[in-house]
Amino acid sequence: MLATPRLSLLKRIAPGVWTGAAWCAAALYPLVLSPSIAPGAAAAPRGALGSLWGQLFLALAAALALSGCALLVRRPRPGFALLLAGTGAFTAAWRQWEIPSPQFLSVDVALAFVAAARPRRSSLPLAGAALAVLTLCLTVRLLYGEEGGTPSEPYVALTVVVAWLVGNSVHQSRDYAEKLRAQLAAQVAARAVTAERLRIARELHDMVAHSIGIIALQAGAAARVLDSQPQSARQAMLAVEGAGRETLSGLRRMLGSLREADLEDGGGDAAGAPLAPVAGLADVDRLAETTTAAGVQVEVRWLGERRPLPPEIDLSAFRIIQESVTNVVRHARADACRVTVDYRAGDLAIEVADRGRGDGPASGTGYGLAGMRERVALLHGEFSAAPRPGGGFLVAACLPLPSSATSGAL
Repeated sequence: MLATPRLSLLKRIAPGVWTGAAWCAAALYPLVLSPSIAPGAAAAPRGALGSLWGQLFLALAAALALSGCALLVRRPRPGFALLLAGTGAFTAAWRQWEIPSPQFLSVDVALAFVAAARPRRSSLPLAGAALAVLTLCLTVRLLYGEEGGTPSEPYVALTVVVAWLVGNSVHQSRDYAEKLRAQLAAQVAARAVTAERLRIARELHDMVAHSIGIIALQAGAAARVLDSQPQSARQAMLAVEGAGRETLSGLRRMLGSLREADLEDGGGDAAGAPLAPVAGLADVDRLAETTTAAGVQVEVRWLGERRPLPPEIDLSAFRIIQESVTNVVRHARADACRVTVDYRAGDLAIEVADRGRGDGPASGTGYGLAGMRERVALLHGEFSAAPRPGGGFLVAACLPLPSSATSGAL
């Protein structure tokens, strides 16, 4: 439970602060070590505090190291160089021939931070510089014959390598996480585009297919009675004209909606004529009248208490009824069908049944049934479309209603 706040605290503190704290803590190392060093030994910790030059060297070392910590984030190379110089000056102030690992800890911390935040081409030269300083210290001591035991520089160099590896691993993990996030964002965007394309395809199909079916039916009727019943033919052609105008108006509304969304995304001016309201179950009676006038009688039965529905459910329910009636007109070879809309307590049930002699829309190659099934699936409902045992075809859909829509029925 406490791991996350602690990790957040670590991230909020700047790398230079951590590096400076490590350097100041390591500065106490000679004072802690001094009681164990005999007077006259090669390393005399008290020498730095007992002479003016030693004190000046200590002040210079602190200034260099802390300045390097301050520059570490904005300018890592100069900052790291100043930190190395400050560490070397501190060791010289105490007249130590080798750099103990605690005093080199701040350099390791700085290297790990830089390797985690910068690419390899930036962090590798810094690691090489740290190893070069250790090599120089060991070489000078060997030339002056001061090496009397196992040198500490190889072990300190190992800490430098480990610090760089840890920082580089963190950097690679971040890069990998960024790539995964970018790929996920691209996949989400692609899915959104695909879903929008499918939505537009369903709207176009459901809106145009019904009108085209009515137009075809009325045009065929007009052609058959053109010579014998010119008045009926005239009425049929007027119905064709009305259906065509309605289809054109629907297409114009859809294109206007798409253009408005595009202008809003691009910051343009979307002002213009107000768009017509979206279709819904309130248009079912008008749909039945239009289809009945075209020659296929549509009986609509309303069950339950009619109440407002969420726009997406209202539109999908109407499109399912519209597409089902269109399939009756185009495929069923029936003269009538029955539409049942049942407002239940927790869902909306829709049935469109006919007693036609056709094979039903399942035998076609269109996208009507697929579009209806997709609409119902998006609303987490149930859908079925199959021939009836006694003949004809039945389309049934059950759309669950949210609690806000069901409260009115309680």
